Amino acid sequence: MTRVFRFILALALALALPASAAPGFANPLVLQRADPHVTLHADGYYYYTATVPEYDRIELRRTRDLNVLGKAEAKVVWRKHASGPMSSHIWAPELHHIDGKWYLYFTAGRADAPFDIRLYVLENAAANPLEGQWIERGQLKTGWESFALDATTVAVNGQRYLAWTQRPPTATRHMTAVYIARMDSPLSITGPATMLTTPEYPWEKEGQHVNEAPAALVRHGRVFLTYSASATDASYCLGMLSAAASADLTDPAAWTKSPLPVFQSSAATGQYGPGHNAFTTSPDGKTDILVYHARGYRDIKGDPLHDPNRHTRAQVITWRADGTPDFGQPVAGVNRGRQGR
Repeated sequence: MTRVFRFILALALALALPASAAPGFANPLVLQRADPHVTLHADGYYYYTATVPEYDRIELRRTRDLNVLGKAEAKVVWRKHASGPMSSHIWAPELHHIDGKWYLYFTAGRADAPFDIRLYVLENAAANPLEGQWIERGQLKTGWESFALDATTVAVNGQRYLAWTQRPPTATRHMTAVYIARMDSPLSITGPATMLTTPEYPWEKEGQHVNEAPAALVRHGRVFLTYSASATDASYCLGMLSAAASADLTDPAAWTKSPLPVFQSSAATGQYGPGHNAFTTSPDGKTDILVYHARGYRDIKGDPLHDPNRHTRAQVITWRADGTPDFGQPVAGVNRGRQGR
């Protein structure tokens, strides 16, 4: 067997490996942290934030190695208010570095109306977001007032976009859809919001009619927008939209929606309800990584919202020949089971 042939064979075998067989992580990375968001900054650090089970604060961590994320200092950078706006259900923080400053986008309700939730933003000019002062920049307005959560932002070809979840203004029942709009600053959108996806398939309507938690991955001249669907129990899963990066991303016709979930519960690996993901890369930028939460058991007692055991996990993404991501199935890990609060 020639050296060239051996190389080609090894490469083919490597490409054929499913995501679950790729080199992995010490999962779960962080216990009892849902809705994880990780960003690899130019300083070489991974910055991490997530929903805490008490729903009362925002924490940040940083590390150069994702595998030791659970051991990194968790610094509380902001706490909920005692009353009024931002006083309940502090959910889904995301940390983004834009034009030389750090921004935390998050969801919050009010103590007197916990589910009357909206999008809010914090700003910090320090080089290290675990330091400096976080300034409240108020509500991020979307054009109408209704149940809104899970904001993310991405720049494509020099234009920054906001993608988020909201109840449509014409909805006659409780349901959520994913929207996108251009941003004219890190604190505001410009132009009308465009609905990209609403629950239509059975797998998007298990328990609740939900499309939420968009996350963007720009690769191979395309934009892949994942989102989470159904109730936050074992039904929770990822769907995906895709569009050409050169397209008008605010045009619904530019997007193609997968008719099937792209990532879902696996009895084989013992991971249930994988979702609310983020994307990052290896330190050298050559390997794409899916970060998400899941539980190590299927059956939940009571409301899933009060079950704290959604743990942060990560795994390598592989790519199909057509240039689309293959997330595989949630990889097995140490099953920590149920943990007390």
